Amino acid sequence: MAFEIIMPKLGVDMQEGEIIEWKKQEGDVVNEGDILLEIMSDKTNMELEAEDSGILLKITRQAGETVPVTEVIGYIGAEGEVVADNSTSAPAAEATAQLEAAGLEVPKAPSQPSPATAEKAALADNEYDIVVVGGGPAGYYAAIRGAQLGGKVAIVEKSEFGGTCLNKGCIPTKTYLKNAEILDGLKIAAGRGINLASTNYTIDMDKTVDFKNSVVKTLTGGVQGLLKANKVTIFNGLGQVNPDKTVTIGSETIKGRNIILATGSKVSRIDIPGIDSQLVMTSDDILDLRELPKSLAVMGGGVVGIELGLVYASYGVDVTVVEMADRIIPAMDKEVSLELQKILSKKGMKIMTSVGVSEIVEGNNQLTLKLNNGEEIVAERALLSIGRVPQLNGLENLNLELDRGRIKVNEYQETSIPGIYAPGDVNGTKMLAHAAYRMGEVAAENAMHGNVRKAHLDYTPAAVYTHPEVAMCGLTEEDARAKYGDVLIGKSSFAGNGRAIASNEAHGFVKVVADAKYHEILGVHIIGPAAAELINEAATIMENELTVDELLQSIHGHPTFSENMYEAFADVLGEAVHNPPKRK
Repeated sequence: MAFEIIMPKLGVDMQEGEIIEWKKQEGDVVNEGDILLEIMSDKTNMELEAEDSGILLKITRQAGETVPVTEVIGYIGAEGEVVADNSTSAPAAEATAQLEAAGLEVPKAPSQPSPATAEKAALADNEYDIVVVGGGPAGYYAAIRGAQLGGKVAIVEKSEFGGTCLNKGCIPTKTYLKNAEILDGLKIAAGRGINLASTNYTIDMDKTVDFKNSVVKTLTGGVQGLLKANKVTIFNGLGQVNPDKTVTIGSETIKGRNIILATGSKVSRIDIPGIDSQLVMTSDDILDLRELPKSLAVMGGGVVGIELGLVYASYGVDVTVVEMADRIIPAMDKEVSLELQKILSKKGMKIMTSVGVSEIVEGNNQLTLKLNNGEEIVAERALLSIGRVPQLNGLENLNLELDRGRIKVNEYQETSIPGIYAPGDVNGTKMLAHAAYRMGEVAAENAMHGNVRKAHLDYTPAAVYTHPEVAMCGLTEEDARAKYGDVLIGKSSFAGNGRAIASNEAHGFVKVVADAKYHEILGVHIIGPAAAELINEAATIMENELTVDELLQSIHGHPTFSENMYEAFADVLGEAVHNPPKRK
């Protein structure tokens, strides 16, 4: 079916746009991402990219015409496909624009009926519209979304609902990191006039682990309750998925018209001598450690290694981090990464970069880590934290196309086998719980309706829950310069932020990367208080394609941490009132 090209809404106030020039003509081959045409709004000129590939079948509005937003201006489709001009009439488009400008809801055209509501063959007792394999973020989200759409849905989970995030990742680590934050607070209490009866404290790891387990149990139980409330049928056990879309759980076999593989990920391992020592832990089992070691060597300076390293450093453990890249959390913006490294070093963590572990020797109830630069680290325990890889257990019977051990999917989250989808960590696209939520949602909608929705993940925020926190959305400065060449940078330090100073958290900064021509926001990077919360505002701004100029029309409350983000946006244009003037 032909894909509509519409006049986009480039800003909250835009009601119409003028077509300056079509860069492609009817009959031309168009690839996704190609420049189709140039348009002009009341604020700026912009080149419009193709969102799909095919042939430019028809141009319905020509250069020089002013067109209301949301009106169809052309079609892309298969060669030889015939399209009728069903574009929105000018009056209808104008009415739509007026409703949007007034902040009123615009009625949507009815979507195609789902298989659950359309006329179709009845399902057998052991047959489902969707069978979801895996109960982590992608899986349970997909199951509930499928049920919301009227589907008969089953979910198979071999252990605990909630996946890595709830059981071994996001939630337990954040529980521990709150302890680290509390301990930081105790250290500064006296300077704030809070005189504690004693500055001595001890860490009761039994209570720490038990509290963490209670948090996990509350949330995993909540997931199972949601599934039941949505009438999703639950099967416990390892699901063996077969090419005919049947899933065998022990002695029972069920069938899905569509299958969603949401089997998640597992800890990645390295093959070096001594790695199998009982004193070498993974991020899965260190969270159940009930006795603090005197020293801990962390192999891997990514998100998990740095977060857990900080936790144990705050407990008084001598922590050394070994990272093969030239800096910790190398996926983050370099300037932010180096700032965090400096702050954590001041907190007592020893960080070694551009070096790896070649061998581990156990003796006298401790480990000696031999590094590839000739140095050695002696520690009572070691944490292996070099990332995660897709979990493919139960999928051996499927001849799925893989990419470096990850299930290959298209934008609809569909695998190389039609009707089998694979959202979340198992496809390795973005191994984040919130990205898995979106991928699971998209997979369920496509499984129920046919492939109607793509997963857009470009503006997925990411965070490191250290103290201070680190967060990012979009491109780093390095990647932006490589892609766009000339970019603008805005920065604002928390050192001048009223709430940060009042909270003893006046460290770090907000950094904004913007396109020099249109002031399009390419990336936002934060190190400082509440960074993981603030980045969601940036994600919303970027998803809605607001420019720096449009963002600066908003008002941020005072005193708040988020003021600093506003100041960073203003600094992009050299208009930050609380920053020194930019040098020419």
